[in-house]
Amino acid sequence: MTAVTDEDQGNGTTETGERKEKEKEKEARGKDGRWDDGLIARRAAAADARSGDSGTGDSRTEKSSTDSADSPDSVGSPPDEDDVRPQVEAYGPSDGPLPTRLDALRELVGLSRARLDRDTLAEAGRVLDEAAARQRLSSRHTVVAIAGATGSGKSTLFNALSGAQISDTGLRRPTTSQPIACSWTDGAAGLLDRLAIPGRLRRRPHPGPAAFDEALQGLVLVDLPDHDSAATAHRDQVDRVLALVDAVIWVVDPEKYADAALHERYLRPLAGHAEVTFVVLNQIDRLPGEAADLVLDDLRRLLDEDGMALGEHGEPGATVMSLSALTGDGVPELREMVGRFVQDRTAATRRLSADVDAAAARLRPVYVAEGRPGLGERAREEFTDRLAEAVGAAAAGEAAEREWRRNAGRACGTPWLRLWRWYESRGLPGSLDRMGQALAPPEEELTARQRVEQAVRIVADDAADGLPAPWAQAVREAAFSGAKGLPEALDELAAAGGVSAKDPGKAAGASAGAGRGGVKAGRNPVTGPAFGGRPAKPPRPKWWPAAVLAQVSMTLLQIFGGLWLLGQIVGILEPGLVTPALIMLAGVVGGPLVEWSCAAAIRGPARRYGQDAERRLREAAAGCGRARVLDPVSAELVRYREVRERYAAVTEFSTTGQ
Repeated sequence: MTAVTDEDQGNGTTETGERKEKEKEKEARGKDGRWDDGLIARRAAAADARSGDSGTGDSRTEKSSTDSADSPDSVGSPPDEDDVRPQVEAYGPSDGPLPTRLDALRELVGLSRARLDRDTLAEAGRVLDEAAARQRLSSRHTVVAIAGATGSGKSTLFNALSGAQISDTGLRRPTTSQPIACSWTDGAAGLLDRLAIPGRLRRRPHPGPAAFDEALQGLVLVDLPDHDSAATAHRDQVDRVLALVDAVIWVVDPEKYADAALHERYLRPLAGHAEVTFVVLNQIDRLPGEAADLVLDDLRRLLDEDGMALGEHGEPGATVMSLSALTGDGVPELREMVGRFVQDRTAATRRLSADVDAAAARLRPVYVAEGRPGLGERAREEFTDRLAEAVGAAAAGEAAEREWRRNAGRACGTPWLRLWRWYESRGLPGSLDRMGQALAPPEEELTARQRVEQAVRIVADDAADGLPAPWAQAVREAAFSGAKGLPEALDELAAAGGVSAKDPGKAAGASAGAGRGGVKAGRNPVTGPAFGGRPAKPPRPKWWPAAVLAQVSMTLLQIFGGLWLLGQIVGILEPGLVTPALIMLAGVVGGPLVEWSCAAAIRGPARRYGQDAERRLREAAAGCGRARVLDPVSAELVRYREVRERYAAVTEFSTTGQ
């Protein structure tokens, strides 16, 4: 049956197109008025045979069920229950790596929707949708499209392969304006519906060698419009159908085989689909002598530059050959290759696998990181150090150590020194406490906040280093979002123990003021774990009572010796200066000696106590930073590692090396 002309195709038909269609119908009818294109003739014969065995109503039912598979007027209708013909097998391969890769790609897209924009995942989503649609359709059919440029002879080759004048050929360009399909067997209606090929453009080959070739059973051949057509709608149809078929036969001619539109728009982007690609150099009858071999070699060179693997020496890749569709030279060889390709029944799987490879290659920049990104122990420790510095942990430890020593001095020091310290604690004008308070910098709160922000920024940069841009941005957003309110939380944490994060400890060098460099007004320094805002007092060692008793004894000796001397001076007691003087001297020397001994003895415990206070505040600040910053950052890194594993599963069984 001849193909429908350009005037007959499209949405609107003219009177001239209708008249031509009627003339073609008359030519296609036999003497008995039936179609003789093979397909409908067999249907009519089958309907007549069934009508002879059953009643009129049953005949109509049987005929309707038979026509439902491929009839242009009943495309997509369900088969009748009485139809005993073998049903078309669903695609759905249960073995091989493709189902695993598709599941991994589906999980990858699902995990990435919250981190990647819709445009980035659009191609992967399209591949999943098309794979699901193809797997629901026939696995016994292989859809092969014939594509080419204007005048390349693809319609002639289409007719030569089908053994009938199905697609129009002519000098007017473009000749083919809509896809035309030729199916060798029943059951391809769903595939053709997916390609949106109308019923009036679906054909079957004429009875003959091509129609009954066992190797071509299951082939669905589609003739496409010109990919370089001046009509934009034609190019859109080519792009749409090429994204859905199982394999492509590219037809090139000696004049435009190196056309940039072909190589840059199609062959180069589809280089990963080499295993389902045929490249045919047509019209070799126009080339004299060895020119055909020279042009074919140059075509192979161009394909190699496009990155398309060539199936040579038994290796997988594109099939490249030369022929003349007009004279038939090389057509049997192509028909044989296509037959083996169809009977292999792996074209759909290889096409879908190549689509997954292409989608994975596009997604590579947003999943593959440089190096080994993550949050190491060193980065965590540096973050903790910066928070401890901002919260004044070192100043708190020094204050706790000084408080220990101060308490020891009060208990073990001489009364005269304790009187002086009492004077200092009153905060009289000119005292060191007043001087220390005057040294407090007015911009200390801003400095502490800046240190916290700097710590968060540095740890976020360390964690995001080497990550792809979307995931690096997600890590930074998680860090900065969790850091909101962190300076205030650290300040409250320090205030609960008596130390403010507002003071970074700049006044730590002042003698008396250093002890309160990190202390809020009216509060004591950190001297132990605090509950309910009350700082605990430093514990006293067991030897303190003995030291206090010794100091009291030394003081009593001083008093006793002084009173003895005073009694001798006033004449109350008998003169004898040596004994009272020695007693008084023993008290005077013994008091500072006891105080010095106690100071030496408390140096180690005071230091350990200060370190313990610093450690507690440091751990508290680290816990706050970990909960607000490090844990959200770690969660984002875990999510990235999860999607990275899914991406590795997608690319693990790549067939194209992408």
